[in-house]
Amino acid sequence: MYLKEGCSLLLKVRKFPIPFILNTNSILDPSLNNEANPNRTTVKEYDVLKRLRHERDLTLALEYFKSIANSKSFKHTPLTYQAMIEKLGHRCEMDGVQYLLQQMKLEGISCSEDLFISVINSYRKAGDAEQALKTFYRIQDFGCSPTVKIYNHILDALLNEDRFQMINPIYSNMKKDGLEPNVYTYNILLKVLCKKNRVDGAHKLLVEMSNKGCPPDAVSYTTIISCMCKLGKVKEAREIVVRFAPLAPVYNALISGFCRESNVEDAFQVFNEMMKRGSAPNVITYTTIINAFCDDGNVHLSLAVLAHMFKGGCHPNIHTFTSLIKGLFLERRSYEALDMWEQMIREGIWPNVVSYNTLIHGLCSVGNVGKAIAVSNEMERSGCSPNVTTYSTLIDGFAKSGDLIGASEIWNKMITHGCHPNVVAYTCMVDVLCRNSMFDQAHCLIQNMAMENCPPTTITFNTFIKGLCNCGRVDWAIKLLDLMKIYRCLPNITTYNEILNGLFKESNFTIAFELVKEMEEMGVVLNLVTYNTIIHGFCNAGRLDEALKLVGKMLVRGIKPDAFTFNIVINAYCKHGEIEFAMQLLDAMSTAGWCPDIISYTSLIRGICEYIGLEEANVYLHRMLSEGISPNVATWNILVRFLFSTVGFSGAVDFLDSILDG
Repeated sequence: MYLKEGCSLLLKVRKFPIPFILNTNSILDPSLNNEANPNRTTVKEYDVLKRLRHERDLTLALEYFKSIANSKSFKHTPLTYQAMIEKLGHRCEMDGVQYLLQQMKLEGISCSEDLFISVINSYRKAGDAEQALKTFYRIQDFGCSPTVKIYNHILDALLNEDRFQMINPIYSNMKKDGLEPNVYTYNILLKVLCKKNRVDGAHKLLVEMSNKGCPPDAVSYTTIISCMCKLGKVKEAREIVVRFAPLAPVYNALISGFCRESNVEDAFQVFNEMMKRGSAPNVITYTTIINAFCDDGNVHLSLAVLAHMFKGGCHPNIHTFTSLIKGLFLERRSYEALDMWEQMIREGIWPNVVSYNTLIHGLCSVGNVGKAIAVSNEMERSGCSPNVTTYSTLIDGFAKSGDLIGASEIWNKMITHGCHPNVVAYTCMVDVLCRNSMFDQAHCLIQNMAMENCPPTTITFNTFIKGLCNCGRVDWAIKLLDLMKIYRCLPNITTYNEILNGLFKESNFTIAFELVKEMEEMGVVLNLVTYNTIIHGFCNAGRLDEALKLVGKMLVRGIKPDAFTFNIVINAYCKHGEIEFAMQLLDAMSTAGWCPDIISYTSLIRGICEYIGLEEANVYLHRMLSEGISPNVATWNILVRFLFSTVGFSGAVDFLDSILDG
């Protein structure tokens, strides 16, 4: 496996709770005890807060908090408790948070509004809205009364986990407590309605807000427009935007909706409309359009928008540059992408993890994994920690070139740095193992994914199946279909395409055609790749009529054959000496609007040379040239071999000279 000593491809990441006992046991620093040091001055609240807030190591901060509590030089205050609770909450150490809340209660220290909100937000970050709600119900125990602000934060925590059924009772309790909802409350309710696709209800709530003297703000309008765009109602959203105040965030949401549909033309119209209504485009507006152009492969238009942006006095941000770098790499303009990166640095914009990952992905996509590694090292030196996406991208880069050693080193580095692999990282590692024919190790890796709480997906299995089929292990690949059921991974059309391709490569036509029949019985919708694979199988088996019938079936089912489809059939008919039919097929192909390519003509010329003669081959050679298709090495080889075998050296030279002279 080329793994470093002491490292493993599998690592069970366990999170141990931090021990937390606040009592009068032995003190961390005896000098803190007044009895041991009666001349010691009392520690000030300011000093304790400063130490807690500046200590990056949670364990050290906790030890200091405990030691100072167990001494007689300082009694913790609401502020020092809040500082420690916030530090624990930031790391999602919620047992410690609850312990300190209980300790405050025992000491008779009331919990402030800000502290209680901090606790709710910590539960939100930990993804435990239910526990946040239970803590909220005990709010009176901590000497704190519910406020609109606290209600808003608990509602937001529930919304974050889509706990819609709990939101309405909490909102009702809020009104029972005599608290009037503010714009923040209404905006949460708007988001609830929009998440449930109840746009009409959201519109009614906007009216209610105005009637109750709480006018909607930019967030209110943006929430509704964003929701409508996500539901595909972009044109309807555009119609109602004119009723709202001309606010940049609202227009940005609408422009984003059009861009998601690749409708940049309408996005530009909205862009002009917002300026006419007096709403100046901001960096988000420009970046949304730039990103849309980059995704569509129109970087030149993105650069034009960038120039317009500068002209309008708006400066690009990290997201603007990241979009441009991504777009340049998509067009394989890697040198320009690196220049854009350097320009970003010169502008004083420091890269974040997303921009670094974009650059690393771009470099890997053009095969420059060495430079990608150098960028990842620079990323670490700059204090930006790589995440699982960074490592997955690098592993995938090595996998594409079959470099097991490089991929394993990145995997080990990821584990060493405490970054737990996700399904993408595992799948990339399965890929590189398969490319090195290490199928037993790939199988073990997939089996252990579930144990690591990261079950394999259909894509993971497809990667494994492709590797097996490429190495002639189709029997094992077929057995994986049963294993996929165990992991509740449904095979998709790609799964079947890989297996069919493997079966046809082995000339195992019986099982292949049985699988096709089984697919049709199960209602699996065949795609172009499936049809081409089956047609290729029929042709290899000499079943040309069935191959042609399948082409007809494709057309009936609305699947347009491509050049590959026709090339398979033309080549098969030529190999079987049915040249007249192959010529008719090529003519029909041209008539129907499909353009023959170099492969079509080369296959036909080979067949004509073998079964008809030079004169007819010359006709199709000139036809090919008249269509602007230049012969390749394979075409010339066929002609030269045929000429030498029929007219000899001098005749071949004269023939080729006549072609080259036009």
